[in-house]
Amino acid sequence: MQIRDLPYSDPGDPDVRSGPRFLLWLGRNQLRGQLKSMSWGLLHQCSLAGLPPVVGLAVQAVVDRSGSRLAWAGGLIVVLGVLISLGDTMLHRTAITNWITAAARVQQLLARKTAELGSALTRRVAAGEVVAVSTGDVEKIGWFVEALSRFAAAAAALVLICVGLILYLPSLGILVTLAMPLLALAVLPLLPRATRRADLQREKAGKATELASDTVAGLRVLRGIGGEELFLGRYRRASQEVRKAAVRSARMWSLISAIQVLLPGVLLISLVVYGATLARDGRIGVGQLVTVYSAATLLLFPLRHFEEIAMAYSFSRPSAKRAVRVLSLHRTDRPSTVDATPVGDLYDPVTGLMAPAGLFTAVVCGDPDEAGRLAERLGGHAHAGADRSTDVDTTQNGTRSGPAAGTEDARDDMVAEQTLPSVLLGGVPLDELPLDSARTAVLVQDKDPVLLSGTLRELLDVPSSGRVSAEDALSAAQCGDVLDSLAQASAATDGGPMTTRITERGRSLSGGQRQRLALARSLVTDPEALVLDEPTSAVDSHTEARVAAGIKALRQGRTTVAFASSPLLLDLADRVVLVHAGVVAAVGAHRELLHTDARYRAVVTRETDDEIAALASQGTLRTIEEIEERA
Repeated sequence: MQIRDLPYSDPGDPDVRSGPRFLLWLGRNQLRGQLKSMSWGLLHQCSLAGLPPVVGLAVQAVVDRSGSRLAWAGGLIVVLGVLISLGDTMLHRTAITNWITAAARVQQLLARKTAELGSALTRRVAAGEVVAVSTGDVEKIGWFVEALSRFAAAAAALVLICVGLILYLPSLGILVTLAMPLLALAVLPLLPRATRRADLQREKAGKATELASDTVAGLRVLRGIGGEELFLGRYRRASQEVRKAAVRSARMWSLISAIQVLLPGVLLISLVVYGATLARDGRIGVGQLVTVYSAATLLLFPLRHFEEIAMAYSFSRPSAKRAVRVLSLHRTDRPSTVDATPVGDLYDPVTGLMAPAGLFTAVVCGDPDEAGRLAERLGGHAHAGADRSTDVDTTQNGTRSGPAAGTEDARDDMVAEQTLPSVLLGGVPLDELPLDSARTAVLVQDKDPVLLSGTLRELLDVPSSGRVSAEDALSAAQCGDVLDSLAQASAATDGGPMTTRITERGRSLSGGQRQRLALARSLVTDPEALVLDEPTSAVDSHTEARVAAGIKALRQGRTTVAFASSPLLLDLADRVVLVHAGVVAAVGAHRELLHTDARYRAVVTRETDDEIAALASQGTLRTIEEIEERA
């Protein structure tokens, strides 16, 4: 696999039983690249190993005053230099290719899992953790995959050099060979402690980052209550904890590095003393001593790869564990029995909610959380076979973790939810549709939609029916002021508002502007059924009335469901449904329900029936129009 061939057509089916198994799976899937890297590494290491005997030959030629042998030695040194340069260059090239392709494979797996789970992912795993896995953790995993081939080449070269030394000069070769395992394994007892300290540092750094993110997001509120200093103090303490943890981790890794320098130094000193004694007694030649010493010195270079692979594994193992936690989540969809996307009424058999085809239906819920859950159900996001009941977080021992495990009540709730019937579209259960068809048929926009960074044109470039243009969607969502502000921002580039970049999550826009742009994006898709959860909660009443009218006009003949409690929107709906205690309690027109249903009136006017009756008895509230005005 070459970098130019990315992305993979199929990143594969990963082994998510544990972090180490996932790393092993990655290595197996890049076996060809690993073998390439190992081959170039062997060429590099063996060429380096060939220098000591050639240098020894040159020294002995000088001692023996042999010009021909000195010339041969010089020629061999030149050849070895070329091979060393070639091997080192290609080793670096192939190793980095392994790193990038492994990281790309993990990122594709994460992107595929995110698309598969949808909104369920952030209910089971924090969004910040998903971002951390797809950025920092991916790099650490790639580092281990890259270091693996270099380590394998270094280990093979180490064995070959030790065997060669034993054959060349047994008296010193055996000493070097016996010392190599000690040098390679000396730091292993320290690695678990170093790993724990590194994990603690990453954990504390993650908490500090989360605290900083929350503080920045809520800075306006903090300034309003005078809490900046309080949170600044909290972050200062958190950052100091990160610093202390980093220092403790650095101390352990510096100790490991010191041992990697000390023990080889002791070996070299011992080798020089013993070899000098043998040379003085005439048992070995000067050239042989130089050869063995040079070889032992060069052995320290492959030994460094043992430390690197230990560090890479220590850092990548927890990263792989976090990646596995995300990748092990899954959903089980029923086999599809429907070929075409159905058309018709949207019906929830659990609550009895019916949204007739082609009409604008408004739904009123006294509990906002209940409204959010019902909106998800209508989109097929929270029923049996979908997100909450079948998303599984498989740990290393194969047990289930998360909200669905731990208590009998939780298990009972899970079993009860699995028996809930699916929402029907045109009489067809959504969970019997292929996932792509279900998402095309019913689109849900939640109350806090996310805007991705990019230009406005890119924001509106989404899969759609093609019947609604971006201009029509922006007009219906009343985004004229947004376009004006973007036009001013793009004045310097002369690209127009459609080419103006929108910052991450639309932070440069107001809450109402973000909400209306998200609404325009939903309108562009033009699904068979559009479900909107509080689509006008962040705008003023004047804009709200125009947005509601725009939605109704643009969605004429298409099924639209809006969860809201605003009289301005409710009055424009073709029909209004009141959901109380999880079931449909009333159906009718907005003005009719205000007059006939006390529970509906209490939700819409924010006043109890007794309060309204008291006002009416005092003569201060006499008509339904006045009730609407108060609402």
